[in-house]
Amino acid sequence: MFRISILLASVLALLASLPVFGDGHEATIADIVVASAEGDMPEFTTLLAAASAADASIIEALGDANAELTVFAPTDAAFAALAETLGEEAFGEILSEAGTPRLNEILLYHVVGGLIGSTDVAAALSAAEADDMGHVSVPLVTLSGQAVDVAGAMGEDGLDLSAGIAVGEANLILDMVDIEASNGLIHVIDAVIVPELRTIADIVVELAGADEPEFTSLLTAVGAADPAVLALLADPAAAVTVFAPADAAFAAVEGLDDIVADQALLTAVLQYHVLPGIVYSFQLGGLVDDMGQASVAMANGSEATIAVSDMSVMIDNANILLELVDIEASNGVIHVIDAVIVPSM
Repeated sequence: MFRISILLASVLALLASLPVFGDGHEATIADIVVASAEGDMPEFTTLLAAASAADASIIEALGDANAELTVFAPTDAAFAALAETLGEEAFGEILSEAGTPRLNEILLYHVVGGLIGSTDVAAALSAAEADDMGHVSVPLVTLSGQAVDVAGAMGEDGLDLSAGIAVGEANLILDMVDIEASNGLIHVIDAVIVPELRTIADIVVELAGADEPEFTSLLTAVGAADPAVLALLADPAAAVTVFAPADAAFAAVEGLDDIVADQALLTAVLQYHVLPGIVYSFQLGGLVDDMGQASVAMANGSEATIAVSDMSVMIDNANILLELVDIEASNGVIHVIDAVIVPSM
């Protein structure tokens, strides 16, 4: 509580001292971070150092007066805890030029497009369906492309704020929310939230080699296809949704050996499992029409049909396994399906 009180006093003093620009607006998010880092009771010094070391577009976005952003801002103590966990050398590498792509992902994972106030968070959590333990969560898609879960707990009288509000692995400092800037809002959090830094290719390889392996057939197929397939799944800059057949799905395909032997056919089939763009399971319903169906263009150029009902979510003849959706990667998301889907030839 003593730490929070000092931080609260520091930021309140900061806000009182910030300049008001000629157009009457308050400081931007970037202005607030800079002023706090340089204040008498500095805060956000590591956040400023990280933003300065990252791609220039990030701090430019935070300083864009026309933007509308919500930033979950880790304290200096939060960054210090991450450095202790990773080790100073590994933490320093992230802040170095060589670590910039990872740093960009981490920083963008703390930023959401649009204005999301604490009352919006509370309302969304209150409207969410609680699990058996009374826990509720809602996903927010960040500017990194990955979603972060905001979570809380329901009490007898509604949302129990005494239990705290989590943002990924961090907690909101409830005394430090809704710091207004001319281009958005800042909510202070007590830990650095780290997105998934593995690519889709990394995850497939890792799971294929696990003690209880999965995606072994998918990995074999990708290795036999045109190298462009692997290059896409391994591309850190890609943004794709992969509908990944389980090993049992490949085992059920008649003539699989013939398909694998035909590189052009195999490549077309695998690309048919890739949807350009990142679409989470909770966004699939927004794609469909009043009949619960949508046609989507896959990476091979053919169209697949997504069907959403109360009973299931399907792509063509395959069920999307709802307990195995939203496997996040740095370059997209994986949904596991129970059949191999084949484009019309």
